[in-house]
Amino acid sequence: MHITVTRTGGFAGLRLQRSVDTAQRADASEWDELVKTARLDSVSRPKNKPDRFTYRVEVDGRTVTVAEPDLHGPLHTLVERVLHQE
Repeated sequence: MHITVTRTGGFAGLRLQRSVDTAQRADASEWDELVKTARLDSVSRPKNKPDRFTYRVEVDGRTVTVAEPDLHGPLHTLVERVLHQE
């Protein structure tokens, strides 16, 4: 599975993008479970707010966009985990 998270916006308008390919990882099943529990299909359209981050999450061709105030639970965990990969 290929996961890409792009964070845009914020006070300075900076862009951050990170990706992870879980195919050869020992913890691939954990990533699979995290994506399932994040329920990407139920993410609502983002509400644009000034000086807030917006996150674009792409998982194997599916793309959702979520505003920072709506980022919580397993989706928040997924975003943070991808953005902080080495």
